[in-house]
Amino acid sequence: MPNTKRNTFLFASLFIGLLLLFFINISLGSVTIPFKQVFNSLTGGEVSKQAWEYIIINYRLPKALTAILTGMGLATSGLLMQTLFRNPLAGPDVLGLSSGASLGVAFVILGAGFLPAFLSDVVLSSYGIVLASTLGSFVVLLLVLLVSQRLRDTIAILIVGLMFGSFTSAFVGILTYFSTAEQLQKFTFWSLGSLGNLSWPSIGILSVCVGLGLLMSVFSIKPLNALLLGENYARSMGMNFQKTRLVIILATSILAGSITAFVGPIAFIGIAVPHIAKLLFQTSNHVILYWSTLLLGAAIMLFCDVISQMPGGDVTLPINAITSIIGAPVVIWLLVRKRKMMN
Repeated sequence: MPNTKRNTFLFASLFIGLLLLFFINISLGSVTIPFKQVFNSLTGGEVSKQAWEYIIINYRLPKALTAILTGMGLATSGLLMQTLFRNPLAGPDVLGLSSGASLGVAFVILGAGFLPAFLSDVVLSSYGIVLASTLGSFVVLLLVLLVSQRLRDTIAILIVGLMFGSFTSAFVGILTYFSTAEQLQKFTFWSLGSLGNLSWPSIGILSVCVGLGLLMSVFSIKPLNALLLGENYARSMGMNFQKTRLVIILATSILAGSITAFVGPIAFIGIAVPHIAKLLFQTSNHVILYWSTLLLGAAIMLFCDVISQMPGGDVTLPINAITSIIGAPVVIWLLVRKRKMMN
């Protein structure tokens, strides 16, 4: 099959699969809702039971949209990082953004006991936690950007990001040591990630942040293709490498930082999805990889959320655990496969 026809077929299949997973995600849960009723509810038609419509509009639709935004954002940021650093294991947390977010939340949850009662209630609200997570990511981003202005080596920036991550993780460890059991439990629940706790206003804010990050990523597609052949080649093509690197880092930070702030740290989506896209489409052209990564990220995140809901039961598993269970074997298999191909 010629590449154009093959790619068209794959994109059509991914889009149909994404739509199907979207309806499955909304349909399944502790209460199973027929597909027809889900379709009627989303298109303004008549729904047999009022309780079904309430569940769909107020719980399952927001969660499904959050999963799509999360999958798209993390997968795209992973693709950007892997190309920029030319490292197959680079992901959204490579710059220490997730650790920075965790530090911000740790200060709020684990340090709230030292604040007056009225102030403690404010900072421990859902918006207080989101704000703390965003500020934590932003502070780490600011430090990385300041350091990146003095470093010309991209790998050095990668190492700096990892060191910032280790530094913030150490502070989180100190805070947990002096915390109560109740505080530790709340922080642990946040660190496991959740797609189902966002209100419609929160989803609106997350949509704006993810949309901005994805828009910046679109303008980076051509420079990313040039970077495949190395920094020197990219410069010889007239590319402003410092500016391009800044835009890519900023886009990744907006995507990973906002998503971590709203849904908690989500592992392996950013690392695994770009590799799956490259494997499916058998290309390194970012014009194709960008859009395929978007669709795959959203579809895989919806699939993980379906599994976490334990359809037919009342138990909901942590989404971060599900993405790790699925993502870790994929990364291991990809590494083994690459090793065999090199031999």
